[in-house]
Amino acid sequence: MPVIDTSIVPLKTGSIYPSPYAEMMAGRSSLRLGEAGGLTQFGVNLVTLEPGALSSLRHWQLHEDEFVMVTEGECTLVQDAGETVMRPGDCAAFPAGDPNGHHFVNRTGVPARFLVIGSKAPREVATYSDVDLMVEMQDGRARFTYKDGTEFAGPR
Repeated sequence: MPVIDTSIVPLKTGSIYPSPYAEMMAGRSSLRLGEAGGLTQFGVNLVTLEPGALSSLRHWQLHEDEFVMVTEGECTLVQDAGETVMRPGDCAAFPAGDPNGHHFVNRTGVPARFLVIGSKAPREVATYSDVDLMVEMQDGRARFTYKDGTEFAGPR
């Protein structure tokens, strides 16, 4: 099994979200470890959240399972049922189709890191719990809509 040299894996910053949501992801970066290792059936990302940063908009996925394990620092998991502080070794799982919107926030003064493992469905739909936004991912392309299915043209 090849060893992945994390020092040469490109650091991904920014977001595919449309404005103004993309700007809300400042302080979030990730290493796409699965991609670097040539994996095609599931993704593995090491996400870093700087102090005050969000992992994403609160969301849930229709077709993809997601698993998270905190590796460094402390993150607060925010989901429909409330908030949970997570520390190294703590894990969370989000089954496909469960409409429990979730994301992570770093409310500390030091960076936090967590590993995200997720399936790679040929077509995915994610719904954002707190804003009128959905995304459909297919063939490497993102199509953002309002929850009623019309094309996204900015917050309303």
